[in-house]
Amino acid sequence: MPPMPPPTTPLPTDDTNGRTGILIVDDHPLLREGIAAVVAREPDLYIVGEASSGEEAVEMHRRLQPGITLMDLVLPGIDGIDAMREIQHSTPAARVLILTTYRSDQQAFRALHGGAMGFLLKSSLRSELILAVRAAVQGRRWMPPDLAADVSAISSADALSDKDLRVLELIAGGLTNREVGCALSLSEEAIRSRLKLILSKLHARDRTQAVAIAIGRGLIRPGS
Repeated sequence: MPPMPPPTTPLPTDDTNGRTGILIVDDHPLLREGIAAVVAREPDLYIVGEASSGEEAVEMHRRLQPGITLMDLVLPGIDGIDAMREIQHSTPAARVLILTTYRSDQQAFRALHGGAMGFLLKSSLRSELILAVRAAVQGRRWMPPDLAADVSAISSADALSDKDLRVLELIAGGLTNREVGCALSLSEEAIRSRLKLILSKLHARDRTQAVAIAIGRGLIRPGS
């Protein structure tokens, strides 16, 4: 995985006391409260806002221009990666740290290659949140040591493409290979070939297990 060059522009949100503003994006109020409590103990950081969906995050980021955004991967509406992309489209210097429950999956690979400053497990927020935020403020990527080994083991050859994920979403919705092909304007044979590749990438024995793995890793959502 090639290193991401650090941002060179100054952080957009520093208040008159020289603090860095943080936007929390997560659909669980208790988690947002926990993060806010940790940040409140730091004299150089403060919470500038909270969002509970991807769409709300995009709008709040545009309006508040936080220094750092803490973004959950799984959100109502658009997911964390798509929200991050929209934010970075309008604010290329935006610094986003991804939050997730999942230890190691292709979501980490997609988020980091999509421009995330780093990756945080929700179970480690108490011990690693401030370290990660300060790294991002300084323009450095943050990766917990145990997760870094897992993510670096995911090669680009094994990463699911957006089209792979769309096929899995349609299968999860109950569509047959033929119906998936019609939805994507592809032949049934093309879908079979792609599905064979997906099974290989996920080390799954059949389409049902592939969908279960993708849902379990947070790559797709049930009913999406």
